Amino acid sequence: MDLLLGIDVGTSATKAVLCDTRGAVVATGSAEHPISQPRPGWSEQDPRDWWASSVRATRAAVEAAGSSRGGAVVGIGLSGQMHGSVFLGADARGPKADRAEPLRPALLWNDQRTAAQCQEIERLAGGRAALVALVGNAALTGFTLPKVLWVREHDAPVYRRTVAIVLPKDYVRLRMTACLATDVGDAAGTLLFDVERRAWSPRAAQLFGIDPGLLPEVVESAAPTGGLTAAAGAELGLKEGIPVVGGSGDNQAGAVGAGVVAPGLVLATLGTSGVIYAHAEAPRKDLGNGGAAGRVHTMCAATGTAKTPGQWSITGCMLSAGGSLRWCRDTICPGLSYDQMMAEAAAAPPGSGGLVFLPYLTGERCPYPDPAARGGWIGLTARHTRGHVIRAVVEGVTFGMGQVLDLIRGLGVPVDRARLGGGGARSALWRQMQADVFGCTVALTNTEEGPAYGAALLAGVGVGLFESVAAACRTAIRETETTSPKNAPAYTAAREVYARLYQDLRDRFGALAAIDR
Repeated sequence: MDLLLGIDVGTSATKAVLCDTRGAVVATGSAEHPISQPRPGWSEQDPRDWWASSVRATRAAVEAAGSSRGGAVVGIGLSGQMHGSVFLGADARGPKADRAEPLRPALLWNDQRTAAQCQEIERLAGGRAALVALVGNAALTGFTLPKVLWVREHDAPVYRRTVAIVLPKDYVRLRMTACLATDVGDAAGTLLFDVERRAWSPRAAQLFGIDPGLLPEVVESAAPTGGLTAAAGAELGLKEGIPVVGGSGDNQAGAVGAGVVAPGLVLATLGTSGVIYAHAEAPRKDLGNGGAAGRVHTMCAATGTAKTPGQWSITGCMLSAGGSLRWCRDTICPGLSYDQMMAEAAAAPPGSGGLVFLPYLTGERCPYPDPAARGGWIGLTARHTRGHVIRAVVEGVTFGMGQVLDLIRGLGVPVDRARLGGGGARSALWRQMQADVFGCTVALTNTEEGPAYGAALLAGVGVGLFESVAAACRTAIRETETTSPKNAPAYTAAREVYARLYQDLRDRFGALAAIDR
């Protein structure tokens, strides 16, 4: 039986998924890798650790499937944390490119050192709206280009030696295939990519002084990029020559893994952060329309093949979603399980008795790109119980996700149905709340393996087992449980108050941040 391998290089660990050609998961494996935070706000990793964890995770999956099953793998797909920056020297373009060593630790998506570079990028572009018009996104510290400019300014010897800059999963690709390439989805998160043309932007490279020769080849997500080298195969426990397809960033690959590849479908993921991912038939850019631009991100979807270009995605991320509930558990409800917390929350009424929670515990990204934003409860009285407090946290996170969804709808993207992922999908209370606040049916699917599973399906398309990404999803993914809106009006008043509180308190957030410093 032929097998497909998907590998997802996450921030804390790498996950490998083996599935058969009908999409049934055969085995999984995972391996952690370290993260370094040498200064406050800095976040780095050694790319060589990603390769080491990819080897361990793949071998664990093969062992779980049966040690002889490595020879059955016919295609490999890659996914990974987005926006990271890997700086490579001359060996990355030499005869031993699959042994290329990074010149320095990679700056990660959650590294916050580049605020000055973001301001400079927007100035050079002619303002935030002009930058969004050019590359689809505003300049945020999470993106790749600000990191490249920081290294150019603060680590000039490394920058002078750099001959290639790649994203996290693409360093793993280089180690696998000796091929310097990325996909349209990951490239769209760099601020150097023309998302409409699905190609590097010569204008952006010129504006920001980036040599286009530093950038890797770009392919669609299900297009093959090279075959597994003998050396890489030996390390991974796989045979030489297996095609490795483009893959995509974790958001795009996760959407494929949930079957969100058609108009009207949205993926709402409640992990530590909260992400709304909407499939779009056209590249809808958030130009502001009188307000702030670039609150949501316009990127390329992982639906293209070697012969057919794919579609687009609109994504918004709030920083403390499930992370807010975990903080509440750890600080206010020690000893309680999540199930017990949700039971107490269910006993409180919708609207939490006039108690509203702002989930800005680590600043905010969407709908308010404000690192100084602060969280808190508003409306607390002596009548409120712990159940009210917990429910307000769950409601506040859901209201924030609803705001992101409203922004996406405001760009003309249809939202008919939301598929749910992350820990929040496990709670019946939270599923119903999302249906009521989102104003659409929400659904669980038969797959929970996330981006690594999506990467495996992309591999299947790339080697010709499926005619398209949509066909792969139709074969492998089905909805298992649905929840329809039942009591949306019960949240109307609380949502209206929630929507005004950020503007009411924004200036106070800055003052509080100054005290904290």
